[in-house]
Amino acid sequence: MENIVAIIVLVLIVILLISTGIKIYNRLVMLHSNTEKAYANIDVLLKQRADELPELLKIVKGYTKYEDGLLTKVVQLRTAFLNTTKEEEKVKTFNALSSGLAKMMAVAENYPDLKATDSFIALRTRVSELEDHISDRRELFNESITNYNIGIKEFPAVLLSKPLGYREKTLLQVSAAEKQYDGIEF
Repeated sequence: MENIVAIIVLVLIVILLISTGIKIYNRLVMLHSNTEKAYANIDVLLKQRADELPELLKIVKGYTKYEDGLLTKVVQLRTAFLNTTKEEEKVKTFNALSSGLAKMMAVAENYPDLKATDSFIALRTRVSELEDHISDRRELFNESITNYNIGIKEFPAVLLSKPLGYREKTLLQVSAAEKQYDGIEF
């Protein structure tokens, strides 16, 4: 009789451990999938922004002959973004591209004729709209990444996450240029 009770307790413990392991694994899969979904949502907008940049660059380049270094850098970052397939590299390139785009818009502010052209106004408005959408998606992406990073470090999930290859992911950063506020000009 004691053997039967011991076997039943042992079987229940094994079932509990397996059940807990399955729940942890499923949660890790869900967290990982959420990060991929959030990234895919933002990637669409980033691709649209990257597609708009050549036109904006053409217009700005016509007015800002001596800003070639900045324009070249933005073009290189755009190309790197479009050619990168790894999520981590795209995130790093996105952060650098955002900074370069902000600098380019700041430089464009120094050219009154440029600011007044219809094509620049239309493209700047389109890029601004995309930036607003990207900002919203970036918030969701960073929330998903934060939940994922916490989820893989929580106990007992950490016991499964490391052996299964779950690694911490990088957040989309706000560049220093995006944080800068120069006041309102009238």
